[in-house]
Amino acid sequence: MKQVVRLIFATGIFLSIAFTGKAQEMLPPVLPNFTATIKTGKIQLDWITGFMEVKEIGVQRSLDSVLNFNTIGYASYPTQTRNAYIDSKPLPGSNYYRLFILFNNGRYVYSKVMLALPDSTIKADMKLQYADIKEASRALKPTTGTGKPTTTEQENKEPEKVMWRPSNYIYTTADGNVNIKLADAQHKKYSVKFYEPNGSFLFEIEHVKAASLILEKAIFLHAGWFNFELFEDGKLKEKWNFFIPLNYRM
Repeated sequence: MKQVVRLIFATGIFLSIAFTGKAQEMLPPVLPNFTATIKTGKIQLDWITGFMEVKEIGVQRSLDSVLNFNTIGYASYPTQTRNAYIDSKPLPGSNYYRLFILFNNGRYVYSKVMLALPDSTIKADMKLQYADIKEASRALKPTTGTGKPTTTEQENKEPEKVMWRPSNYIYTTADGNVNIKLADAQHKKYSVKFYEPNGSFLFEIEHVKAASLILEKAIFLHAGWFNFELFEDGKLKEKWNFFIPLNYRM
């Protein structure tokens, strides 16, 4: 009788180990949590994972968080515990990211989707006013052969008249990024077109769906003035401009 009990006990242990190993093989691995942070002119992804048998980790990006995810790059060292990736050319609008993890055995999984959020350490809640832009634009003024900014007699004799004010809808903040604020964006169709100062078309956001949207300054490729046209339900609501400074205040 004792031998039968021992045999049953040993068999139970063997089956338990076998099924536990099989279950562990069938269970999906624990996906890494990661962050997507909007920095000045870029978006930085950071994640921590303990995966060792990883062949590659791809970074995928989308504007709608559901469809149209495209791989934009790969982790340089996918087996490292701590990893990071920098998206130096974010798209206009909201940028969503996910990780595509491919294992050595051919299996693959996706991480959860993360929306890129502004860096909380950057004080970017203030509009750039005329005084800020006047100071920042000195670095962009053409210079003479002596390296001094060019001036005219009229500028020396007459005080400059301040006529410019930032838009209430589209404006630059202290981090150099362009903010779009449309409180009723969910109830109306807004679209925005952006132009160079000479009128050359840059790009368009066909539908602004969020009440608050941040455009990375890197999208505009250079510092200086830019024009925009804001449309509400197909009608021109505002036509104005904004300034992206060369240097940014943190």
